[in-house]
Amino acid sequence: MRRFFQWLFKKPVTWLASKVSSSPHKKDVFSSLSRLHKSIVERKTVLGISVPSSGVVIPFDLNKDKYIVFSDQHKGAGDFADDFRLCRNNYVTALEYYLEEGYTLINLGDAEELWENTPDEVIAKNEDSLQLEAKFIEQNRYYRVFGNHDLAWKFELNSNKYLKPIFGEKLKIYEGLILDAVYNNKNYSIFFAHGHQGDKRSDGNAFSMWVVSNIWTPIQRFLNVSINTVANSIELVDKHNIIMYEWSLAEKNILFISGHTHKPVFASMDHVDRLTKLFEKLKQAGEKDAADLVDAELTKRKKEYAGKKLTKTMVKPTYFNTGCCCFVDGDITGIEIDGDSIRLIKWEEEEQMPVRKILEQSQLTYIFDQL
Repeated sequence: MRRFFQWLFKKPVTWLASKVSSSPHKKDVFSSLSRLHKSIVERKTVLGISVPSSGVVIPFDLNKDKYIVFSDQHKGAGDFADDFRLCRNNYVTALEYYLEEGYTLINLGDAEELWENTPDEVIAKNEDSLQLEAKFIEQNRYYRVFGNHDLAWKFELNSNKYLKPIFGEKLKIYEGLILDAVYNNKNYSIFFAHGHQGDKRSDGNAFSMWVVSNIWTPIQRFLNVSINTVANSIELVDKHNIIMYEWSLAEKNILFISGHTHKPVFASMDHVDRLTKLFEKLKQAGEKDAADLVDAELTKRKKEYAGKKLTKTMVKPTYFNTGCCCFVDGDITGIEIDGDSIRLIKWEEEEQMPVRKILEQSQLTYIFDQL
């Protein structure tokens, strides 16, 4: 009986969820991102007293500094509405790896799913991953940014009550942050924000939150239907990624890394486009076995990104997106920055063991040269 209802209601309820979840408008996105970036860069003073900005500027050494950026875990209560439950093993294993390898962790928002659950429920079900994240902050290797689904952490009353007992007094939660790199005597900024800024249905919209919490979530728990927006709203997701790319293109010497859309983008080229171009290249070179492997991966991702109709070309490598840690197949994606290297990576299970794979990589200095 449940399967019948899944078949009957999957399309209408996912349509409803997508209608209330995202509505980016170029003017609003541009304005919000510019405001945030300016707030971080320009610390204002009132009566001679420094006023904290919405984020922090961190000096970045191209020779040695290492960062891993994950977003959109959407950690839930462990039930059918919890999109993170299938990815937990990959995520925990990945954190253990990056902790051991000396990376600084940037958690780029929507880490917890607080539209659907209470903080108490989420924390009780995710102590393992939260305690691992806390090990990064113990070594001064942790930064956290809030998103629209964990907007509650913006307010100190909430973060003090629920997160600081785990993370301690060092914990600070920002709207964005900047890595400041110097290359060829020029300053380059790697700017991080969750990406919901200027999205009217995601940027603090109480109606969208109410619909997801009171209508979608009970249905999802009953039907066991995922709301992974990568699969169900790819045109809208593409539109939002393009707007954020266009914002980064208009700025000077800036690379912009966001999450929010759940769709990985590397150097302004989305993941499906990258796989398609790689497949054609291998096919033309006569490398059949390698081409078949890429084709299998492309087929799997196309199913997740079903409905894509928008075609575009992003010619400047100014925009990156982490993807998410709640793919329906249990995979997670993220961005590694390792000195002069930047990579789009994926963790997936092979023979029930999580493994790390590099999907794309480039030298940061090469990208800076293209700017």
